Amino acid sequence: MIADVKKNAEQKMLKTLETLKSDFSKVRTGRAHTGLLDHVMVDYYGSPTAINQVANITLVDARTIGVAPYEKKMAAAVEKAIRDSDLGLNPVSSGELIRVPMPALTEERRRDLTKVVRAEAENARVAIRNVRRDANDQLKRALKDKVISEDEERRAQDDVQKLTDKHIAEADKLLQAKEAELMAV
Repeated sequence: MIADVKKNAEQKMLKTLETLKSDFSKVRTGRAHTGLLDHVMVDYYGSPTAINQVANITLVDARTIGVAPYEKKMAAAVEKAIRDSDLGLNPVSSGELIRVPMPALTEERRRDLTKVVRAEAENARVAIRNVRRDANDQLKRALKDKVISEDEERRAQDDVQKLTDKHIAEADKLLQAKEAELMAV
């Protein structure tokens, strides 16, 4: 029982770190990358929909992303969604294709990207803490149902806390590496 709770918690924490790594990989240092727009949501007839479900995303050149909406009338909504995203992009509509030029990496742009990366890391830390809370709740429930003893519960909670500390430290390490990459000229 206790081993299952710890194993479950560790798997969820590892998934959180994998998600953080993939989120960090989308924050590019100046080069265009189609994955950059993956989390942008478009208002598609009243419901938020991922941009890659309403438009074809391609690379026009090394510094420009091309977005071609499947429906012509969705062009304005797609353009608005990209502009309103936290990526600091300024799309330009040219007929049926929306061009999204990557801004040059100025010092200010690097700081903005650093803020985005820090927010992603904080979200990962919160998710890891939520996994810890869920695991501790399961342990308390097991104690209440008299499946485990108080000593076992206390030891298991300590182990879960050690797992949490380890994974939060890993998230911080990933954040430091990404910040260093962003600030390098």
